[in-house]
Amino acid sequence: MQAIEETHFNFIGQTGFYKGKVRDVYYFDDKMALVATDRISAFDVVLPKGIPDKGRILNQIAAINLTATKDIVPNWVLSTPDPNVTIGFKCEPFAVEMVVRGYLAGHAAREYKAGKRKICGVSLPEGLKENDPLPHPIITPTTKAKVGHDEDISREDILAKNIVSEADYKILEDYTLKLFARGSELAAKRGLILVDTKYEFGKHDGKIYLIDEVHTPDSSRYFYKEGYEARQNAGEAQKQLSKEFVRQWLIENGFQGKDGQRVPEMTNDIVKSISERYQELYYQMTGEKLRPVDYAKIEERIEQSIVKSLN
Repeated sequence: MQAIEETHFNFIGQTGFYKGKVRDVYYFDDKMALVATDRISAFDVVLPKGIPDKGRILNQIAAINLTATKDIVPNWVLSTPDPNVTIGFKCEPFAVEMVVRGYLAGHAAREYKAGKRKICGVSLPEGLKENDPLPHPIITPTTKAKVGHDEDISREDILAKNIVSEADYKILEDYTLKLFARGSELAAKRGLILVDTKYEFGKHDGKIYLIDEVHTPDSSRYFYKEGYEARQNAGEAQKQLSKEFVRQWLIENGFQGKDGQRVPEMTNDIVKSISERYQELYYQMTGEKLRPVDYAKIEERIEQSIVKSLN
Protein backbone atom coordinates (compact mmCIF):
# COMPACT_ATOMS: atom_id res chain seq x y z
CA MET A 1 0.00 0.00 0.00
CA GLN A 2 1.35 3.39 -1.01
CA ALA A 3 0.57 6.82 0.36
CA ILE A 4 1.54 10.39 -0.52
CA GLU A 5 3.22 11.47 2.69
CA GLU A 6 4.84 14.64 1.31
CA THR A 7 5.62 16.43 -1.93
CA HIS A 8 8.71 18.34 -3.00
CA PHE A 9 7.77 20.23 -6.15
CA ASN A 10 9.66 23.29 -7.38
CA PHE A 11 7.47 25.24 -9.78
CA ILE A 12 8.40 28.11 -12.07
CA GLY A 13 6.94 31.24 -10.52
CA GLN A 14 6.56 29.67 -7.08
CA THR A 15 6.81 32.30 -4.33
CA GLY A 16 6.51 30.18 -1.21
CA PHE A 17 5.76 26.83 0.38
CA TYR A 18 4.01 25.77 3.58
CA LYS A 19 3.77 22.27 5.01
CA GLY A 20 0.63 21.92 7.11
CA LYS A 21 -0.46 18.96 9.17
CA VAL A 22 -1.98 17.16 6.21
CA ARG A 23 -1.53 19.51 3.23
CA ASP A 24 1.37 20.88 1.23
CA VAL A 25 0.69 24.41 0.02
CA TYR A 26 2.51 26.04 -2.89
CA TYR A 27 2.20 29.81 -3.24
CA PHE A 28 2.21 31.82 -6.48
CA ASP A 29 1.83 35.51 -5.54
CA ASP A 30 -1.89 35.84 -4.74
CA LYS A 31 -2.74 32.24 -5.72
CA MET A 32 -2.09 28.95 -3.98
CA ALA A 33 -2.10 25.27 -4.91
CA LEU A 34 -3.17 23.04 -2.06
CA VAL A 35 -2.06 19.40 -2.29
CA ALA A 36 -4.06 17.05 -0.08
CA THR A 37 -1.51 14.46 1.03
CA ASP A 38 -2.30 11.18 2.78
CA ARG A 39 -0.86 12.37 6.09
CA ILE A 40 -3.29 11.99 8.97
CA SER A 41 -3.44 13.92 12.23
CA ALA A 42 -5.29 13.42 15.48
CA PHE A 43 -5.13 15.39 18.73
CA ASP A 44 -3.12 17.96 16.72
CA VAL A 45 -0.35 15.42 16.10
CA VAL A 46 0.65 14.11 12.67
CA LEU A 47 0.72 10.31 12.88
CA PRO A 48 3.83 8.49 11.63
CA LYS A 49 2.26 6.78 8.60
CA GLY A 50 0.10 8.08 5.77
CA ILE A 51 -3.25 6.55 4.85
CA PRO A 52 -3.54 5.53 1.17
CA ASP A 53 -6.35 7.39 -0.68
CA LYS A 54 -7.17 9.66 2.28
CA GLY A 55 -6.01 12.87 0.61
CA ARG A 56 -7.96 12.51 -2.61
CA ILE A 57 -11.05 11.36 -0.70
CA LEU A 58 -11.14 14.45 1.50
CA ASN A 59 -10.22 16.82 -1.33
CA GLN A 60 -13.06 15.54 -3.52
CA ILE A 61 -15.63 15.61 -0.71
CA ALA A 62 -14.53 19.17 0.15
CA ALA A 63 -14.91 20.22 -3.50
CA ILE A 64 -18.46 18.87 -3.63
CA ASN A 65 -19.45 20.69 -0.44
CA LEU A 66 -17.74 23.95 -1.33
CA THR A 67 -19.75 23.98 -4.55
CA ALA A 68 -22.95 23.14 -2.66
CA THR A 69 -22.53 26.07 -0.24
CA LYS A 70 -21.15 28.89 -2.40
CA ASP A 71 -24.60 30.47 -2.67
CA ILE A 72 -24.42 31.04 1.13
CA VAL A 73 -20.86 32.32 1.35
CA PRO A 74 -18.19 32.82 -1.34
CA ASN A 75 -15.18 30.52 -1.03
CA TRP A 76 -11.52 30.63 -1.97
CA VAL A 77 -11.58 27.95 -4.71
CA LEU A 78 -10.73 28.71 -8.34
CA SER A 79 -10.49 25.12 -9.62
CA THR A 80 -9.99 21.48 -8.62
CA PRO A 81 -7.77 20.20 -11.46
CA ASP A 82 -6.85 16.92 -9.78
CA PRO A 83 -8.41 14.67 -7.12
CA ASN A 84 -5.58 15.70 -4.75
CA VAL A 85 -5.33 19.37 -5.75
CA THR A 86 -7.31 22.54 -5.18
CA ILE A 87 -6.25 25.88 -6.70
CA GLY A 88 -7.48 29.07 -5.07
CA PHE A 89 -6.58 32.59 -4.04
CA LYS A 90 -4.84 33.48 -0.82
CA CYS A 91 -6.89 34.84 2.04
CA GLU A 92 -5.73 36.26 5.34
CA PRO A 93 -7.24 33.73 7.76
CA PHE A 94 -9.05 34.73 10.92
CA ALA A 95 -7.22 33.40 13.99
CA VAL A 96 -10.23 31.38 15.16
CA GLU A 97 -12.01 28.27 13.95
CA MET A 98 -15.79 28.39 14.09
CA VAL A 99 -16.83 25.08 15.64
CA VAL A 100 -20.59 24.46 15.58
CA ARG A 101 -22.36 21.67 17.44
CA GLY A 102 -25.86 20.28 17.11
CA TYR A 103 -25.30 17.32 19.46
CA LEU A 104 -23.40 16.62 22.67
CA ALA A 105 -20.54 14.56 21.28
CA GLY A 106 -16.76 14.33 21.17
CA HIS A 107 -14.88 17.06 23.04
CA ALA A 108 -18.11 18.68 24.26
CA ALA A 109 -19.34 15.36 25.69
CA ARG A 110 -16.02 14.79 27.45
CA GLU A 111 -16.19 18.27 28.99
CA TYR A 112 -19.83 17.75 30.03
CA LYS A 113 -19.00 14.38 31.57
CA ALA A 114 -16.25 16.10 33.57
CA GLY A 115 -18.93 18.34 35.11
CA LYS A 116 -18.67 21.45 32.96
CA ARG A 117 -21.96 23.08 32.02
CA LYS A 118 -20.47 25.93 30.04
CA ILE A 119 -18.32 25.47 26.94
CA CYS A 120 -16.72 28.49 25.27
CA GLY A 121 -19.06 30.69 27.27
CA VAL A 122 -22.17 28.82 26.07
CA SER A 123 -24.35 27.31 28.80
CA LEU A 124 -25.59 23.73 28.44
CA PRO A 125 -28.72 22.34 30.15
CA GLU A 126 -28.62 19.64 32.81
CA GLY A 127 -29.66 16.09 32.08
CA LEU A 128 -28.04 15.56 28.71
CA LYS A 129 -26.63 12.18 27.69
CA GLU A 130 -23.72 11.76 25.33
CA ASN A 131 -24.88 12.14 21.69
CA ASP A 132 -28.18 13.80 22.67
CA PRO A 133 -29.32 16.65 20.42
CA LEU A 134 -28.76 20.12 21.85
CA PRO A 135 -31.74 22.49 22.16
CA HIS A 136 -30.29 24.37 19.17
CA PRO A 137 -26.92 24.47 17.37
CA ILE A 138 -24.23 26.28 19.35
CA ILE A 139 -20.95 27.90 18.27
CA THR A 140 -17.93 26.89 20.37
CA PRO A 141 -14.92 28.59 18.77
CA THR A 142 -11.29 27.57 19.18
CA THR A 143 -8.08 29.46 18.73
CA LYS A 144 -6.14 28.55 15.60
CA ALA A 145 -2.74 27.55 16.91
CA LYS A 146 0.25 27.56 14.54
CA VAL A 147 2.03 25.20 16.91
CA GLY A 148 0.52 22.86 19.50
CA HIS A 149 -3.13 22.50 20.43
CA ASP A 150 -6.08 24.68 19.51
CA GLU A 151 -7.81 25.99 22.64
CA ASP A 152 -11.46 26.67 23.44
CA ILE A 153 -12.30 30.35 23.54
CA SER A 154 -15.51 32.29 24.13
CA ARG A 155 -17.14 34.89 21.92
CA GLU A 156 -16.56 37.42 24.70
CA ASP A 157 -12.81 36.74 24.83
CA ILE A 158 -12.48 36.87 21.04
CA LEU A 159 -14.01 40.35 21.03
CA ALA A 160 -12.27 41.54 24.22
CA LYS A 161 -8.86 40.53 22.87
CA ASN A 162 -9.74 41.97 19.46
CA ILE A 163 -8.88 38.70 17.76
CA VAL A 164 -11.81 39.40 15.42
CA SER A 165 -13.74 42.66 15.20
CA GLU A 166 -17.34 42.56 16.39
CA ALA A 167 -18.63 43.47 12.92
CA ASP A 168 -16.70 40.62 11.30
CA TYR A 169 -17.55 38.16 14.05
CA LYS A 170 -21.28 38.73 13.58
CA ILE A 171 -20.83 37.84 9.90
CA LEU A 172 -18.85 34.71 10.83
CA GLU A 173 -21.61 33.63 13.23
CA ASP A 174 -24.29 34.17 10.60
CA TYR A 175 -22.34 32.25 7.94
CA THR A 176 -21.55 29.45 10.41
CA LEU A 177 -25.15 28.76 11.36
CA LYS A 178 -26.35 28.97 7.75
CA LEU A 179 -23.62 26.59 6.60
CA PHE A 180 -24.46 24.16 9.38
CA ALA A 181 -28.12 24.22 8.35
CA ARG A 182 -27.16 23.50 4.72
CA GLY A 183 -24.73 20.79 5.81
CA SER A 184 -27.47 19.17 7.87
CA GLU A 185 -29.81 19.17 4.86
CA LEU A 186 -27.16 17.61 2.62
CA ALA A 187 -26.34 15.00 5.27
CA ALA A 188 -30.00 14.03 5.68
CA LYS A 189 -30.18 13.24 1.95
CA ARG A 190 -27.35 10.75 2.49
CA GLY A 191 -29.01 9.14 5.52
CA LEU A 192 -26.70 10.98 7.91
CA ILE A 193 -26.91 13.43 10.80
CA LEU A 194 -24.37 16.28 10.88
CA VAL A 195 -23.36 16.27 14.54
CA ASP A 196 -20.67 18.93 14.63
CA THR A 197 -18.19 20.55 12.28
CA LYS A 198 -15.80 23.45 11.94
CA TYR A 199 -15.47 26.28 9.46
CA GLU A 200 -12.53 28.52 8.72
CA PHE A 201 -12.80 31.95 7.17
CA GLY A 202 -10.41 34.51 5.76
CA LYS A 203 -10.36 37.90 4.06
CA HIS A 204 -9.37 38.72 0.49
CA ASP A 205 -9.54 42.33 -0.72
CA GLY A 206 -11.60 43.19 2.36
CA LYS A 207 -14.24 40.50 1.72
CA ILE A 208 -14.89 37.43 3.89
CA TYR A 209 -14.52 34.01 2.26
CA LEU A 210 -14.95 30.43 3.41
CA ILE A 211 -11.57 28.70 3.28
CA ASP A 212 -10.11 25.23 3.84
CA GLU A 213 -12.25 22.08 3.62
CA VAL A 214 -15.96 21.88 4.38
CA HIS A 215 -18.16 19.08 5.74
CA THR A 216 -15.51 16.40 5.30
CA PRO A 217 -15.23 13.45 7.71
CA ASP A 218 -12.00 14.99 9.04
CA SER A 219 -13.56 18.34 9.88
CA SER A 220 -17.00 16.99 10.80
CA ARG A 221 -18.72 14.28 12.77
CA TYR A 222 -21.70 12.39 11.35
CA PHE A 223 -24.09 9.83 12.83
CA TYR A 224 -26.04 7.35 10.74
CA LYS A 225 -29.67 8.49 10.82
CA GLU A 226 -31.10 4.98 10.67
CA GLY A 227 -31.19 3.51 14.17
CA TYR A 228 -30.05 6.73 15.88
CA GLU A 229 -33.05 7.00 18.23
CA ALA A 230 -33.05 3.30 19.07
CA ARG A 231 -29.35 3.35 19.93
CA GLN A 232 -29.76 6.53 21.96
CA ASN A 233 -32.72 5.16 23.92
CA ALA A 234 -30.81 1.96 24.63
CA GLY A 235 -27.74 3.87 25.79
CA GLU A 236 -25.64 2.38 23.00
CA ALA A 237 -22.79 4.06 21.13
CA GLN A 238 -23.83 5.76 17.92
CA LYS A 239 -22.68 4.51 14.54
CA GLN A 240 -20.40 7.30 13.36
CA LEU A 241 -19.03 8.52 10.08
CA SER A 242 -15.99 10.62 10.99
CA LYS A 243 -12.34 10.45 11.99
CA GLU A 244 -13.48 9.61 15.53
CA PHE A 245 -12.62 5.94 14.98
CA VAL A 246 -8.95 6.97 14.65
CA ARG A 247 -9.12 9.02 17.85
CA GLN A 248 -10.78 6.12 19.67
CA TRP A 249 -8.06 3.71 18.54
CA LEU A 250 -5.44 6.13 19.85
CA ILE A 251 -7.26 6.64 23.17
CA GLU A 252 -7.62 2.88 23.66
CA ASN A 253 -3.87 2.61 23.15
CA GLY A 254 -3.00 5.35 25.63
CA PHE A 255 -2.49 8.35 23.36
CA GLN A 256 -4.31 11.71 23.43
CA GLY A 257 -1.50 13.98 22.28
CA LYS A 258 -0.35 14.79 25.81
CA ASP A 259 3.28 15.29 26.82
CA GLY A 260 5.13 12.05 27.36
CA GLN A 261 2.62 9.92 25.43
CA ARG A 262 3.75 7.90 22.42
CA VAL A 263 1.74 7.17 19.30
CA PRO A 264 0.93 3.44 19.21
CA GLU A 265 2.48 1.35 16.45
CA MET A 266 0.68 1.77 13.15
CA THR A 267 0.91 -1.73 11.69
CA ASN A 268 0.11 -2.42 8.04
CA ASP A 269 -3.21 -3.92 9.17
CA ILE A 270 -4.10 -0.73 11.08
CA VAL A 271 -3.19 1.47 8.09
CA LYS A 272 -5.20 -0.78 5.75
CA SER A 273 -8.23 -0.71 8.04
CA ILE A 274 -8.15 3.10 8.29
CA SER A 275 -7.84 3.38 4.50
CA GLU A 276 -10.84 1.09 4.05
CA ARG A 277 -12.86 3.21 6.46
CA TYR A 278 -12.05 6.33 4.44
CA GLN A 279 -13.22 4.56 1.29
CA GLU A 280 -16.45 3.71 3.12
CA LEU A 281 -16.82 7.36 4.09
CA TYR A 282 -16.38 8.37 0.45
CA TYR A 283 -19.05 5.96 -0.74
CA GLN A 284 -21.49 7.00 1.98
CA MET A 285 -21.06 10.71 1.23
CA THR A 286 -20.99 10.56 -2.58
CA GLY A 287 -22.85 7.38 -3.50
CA GLU A 288 -19.91 6.33 -5.66
CA LYS A 289 -17.13 3.83 -5.10
CA LEU A 290 -13.60 5.19 -5.10
CA ARG A 291 -11.77 4.38 -8.30
CA PRO A 292 -8.25 2.94 -8.00
CA VAL A 293 -5.28 5.04 -9.14
CA ASP A 294 -1.74 4.27 -10.22
CA TYR A 295 0.34 5.41 -7.26
CA ALA A 296 3.55 4.95 -9.27
CA LYS A 297 2.68 8.05 -11.32
CA ILE A 298 0.55 10.00 -8.90
CA GLU A 299 3.10 12.69 -8.00
CA GLU A 300 3.81 13.33 -11.69
CA ARG A 301 0.06 13.64 -12.29
CA ILE A 302 -0.34 16.08 -9.40
CA GLU A 303 2.59 18.22 -10.56
CA GLN A 304 1.31 18.40 -14.14
CA SER A 305 -2.21 19.30 -13.02
CA ILE A 306 -0.88 22.29 -11.07
CA VAL A 307 1.30 23.49 -13.96
CA LYS A 308 -1.56 23.23 -16.46
CA SER A 309 -4.02 24.94 -14.12
CA LEU A 310 -1.75 27.89 -13.38
CA ASN A 311 -0.85 28.30 -17.07
